[in-house]
Amino acid sequence: MPETTPTADPLPRIGFGTAALKGRHGAETIAEALRTGYRLIDSAFNYENEGAVGAAVRSSGVPRDELIVTSKLPGRHHAHAAALESVEESVYRTGLDHLDLYLIHWPNPSQERYVEAWEALIEARERGLVRAIGVSNFLPEHIDRLVEATGVTPAVNQVELHPYFPQDEQRAYDASRGIVTEAWSPIGRANEMLRDPLLTRIAEGHGVSVAEVILAWHARLGVLPLPKATASERQRQNLAAIDLELTDADVEAIASLARPDGRTHDQDPAVYEEF
Repeated sequence: MPETTPTADPLPRIGFGTAALKGRHGAETIAEALRTGYRLIDSAFNYENEGAVGAAVRSSGVPRDELIVTSKLPGRHHAHAAALESVEESVYRTGLDHLDLYLIHWPNPSQERYVEAWEALIEARERGLVRAIGVSNFLPEHIDRLVEATGVTPAVNQVELHPYFPQDEQRAYDASRGIVTEAWSPIGRANEMLRDPLLTRIAEGHGVSVAEVILAWHARLGVLPLPKATASERQRQNLAAIDLELTDADVEAIASLARPDGRTHDQDPAVYEEF
């Protein structure tokens, strides 16, 4: 039977995205999110902010063992030795003694090295550099190949997911294999989705913002969203949104917003690559 790589503890229902949060301001913003109540922090080698994440963890006052600190492997480092060095470097950059979750950022299928990268992450886990491993932007066929080659199923698959692109098939696939689906850009990178008439009507009915409705929708689907917010009040609103109870009618109406071309930047993992 394939082995699912477990996380050290059950994941929270919402995490905090950190892309573009760098330096002292970034560290302060992330530390504020931790003090507000977030317990999963999402970073990446390519975000160039793992140092700020580590500084935030140390200054937040939140016990280290309560946190899930995540980073991701860049596409240019899929070769086995380079991948291991990248994980080591991520740990060194944070100043922590380990990371809790490490993902392959993109499969970059034309490069034909994501299985090699996965093997390196398995070794990194065995060495105690990371506690759990997963993937990001992987399609079912990519994950099938990892499992066939190694017998190890990712703990997490982080994908673009929001009301315009709900990823029904991917979510069903992940769930059938015990993989937690995380959502990047859960509110659509603050695009026209926040002004959508249907979402606005639902938000007004609950007396909340459209962003809160969208995050509550993620929770209803069993998806772990990763919103980013620099303002303390917005951080609190996003965190509280997970407990907002949408009606069945709300959820059914939101389902009507799905679009075949709903990706925000046409980043289809079957062809898109990032290094």
